[in-house]
Amino acid sequence: MKNKLQTIREEFFEKLKQAQNAEHLREIELKYLSRKGELSSVMHNLKDLSLDLKKELGELANNIKKELEHSFEETKKIIGLQADNKFIDITIPGEKVKRGHLNPITIIQREMEDLFTSLGFIIADGPELESDYFNFTALNIPPLHPARDMQDTFYVDIKNQEDSFDLVMRTHTSPVQIRTMKKFGAPLKAVIPGRCFRNEATDARHEHTFYQFEGIMIAENINFANLKSLLEIVGKKLFGPQTKLRMRPKFYPFVEPGNNGEYTCFLCEGQGCRVCKNTGWLEIVGAGLIHPNVLRAGGIDPEKYSGLAFGFGLTRLAMLKYGINDVRLFNSGDLKFLEQL
Repeated sequence: MKNKLQTIREEFFEKLKQAQNAEHLREIELKYLSRKGELSSVMHNLKDLSLDLKKELGELANNIKKELEHSFEETKKIIGLQADNKFIDITIPGEKVKRGHLNPITIIQREMEDLFTSLGFIIADGPELESDYFNFTALNIPPLHPARDMQDTFYVDIKNQEDSFDLVMRTHTSPVQIRTMKKFGAPLKAVIPGRCFRNEATDARHEHTFYQFEGIMIAENINFANLKSLLEIVGKKLFGPQTKLRMRPKFYPFVEPGNNGEYTCFLCEGQGCRVCKNTGWLEIVGAGLIHPNVLRAGGIDPEKYSGLAFGFGLTRLAMLKYGINDVRLFNSGDLKFLEQL
């Protein structure tokens, strides 16, 4: 065993002389100094020897181990210093680093957030898995209301020992309106970007997962003129200073009155083209004055306060702005698609 210890010592120093980098040092450390290395194996076998031999060889083994560890650390320092002082030719071209790309929806969302925060709006957020109450009932869409058929979606049935109730993957970002009203009260200005889900038959223009951006403004004496002026600001930001707005009546359960906001087509400037279907107008935003029932659900007195609400499809805005003809590309994870921007 004494000869074995000396052999290990000689082999160790021979390999240590040949070591040139950290990888070589790691191999030497694992072979000789680790818990399962050769030196540890020899020391483990000392338990089978007599007391006198155990004392003599144990002392020798410990001394050799200390010597090897000390030499290993010194060599490690030298190799580390050599690596730090290695000459680097800074004139040699470096390797090209691939840059990441923001999703078009993210780009549009950030533009919208920048606009509205500059107007004093806060950015609100809420859960994507919602209760039926916040997603429908609190928004003036009670059970059996026909508007629920327009937002068919995914339900999660939760059962426990006491009761059973439904959760729903939110069909719009509007539940966050109620949550924000309850949290902050009035007056209030907030925008709500986020992901929504509906049970759609997917094709080039329909997807089960999409993004919305909506906002609310609640204060005393808010009226339709406030809504129109705000939407005009948004249109000019999105499509340029020459953009015009027209508003046509439309029913939404959570606003009264409700309307569709249409902007002059940014591509043909209102002359008519394939993007606007030769009408000269793009249907972009749904809006209206917040229904009194919705204000009550949010804990706000509709006799004292009134409010406006509006909502954009971020996915649709990105398709229009970047000329994307298939909505499924956004969530495809295809780098060829993202790298075009």
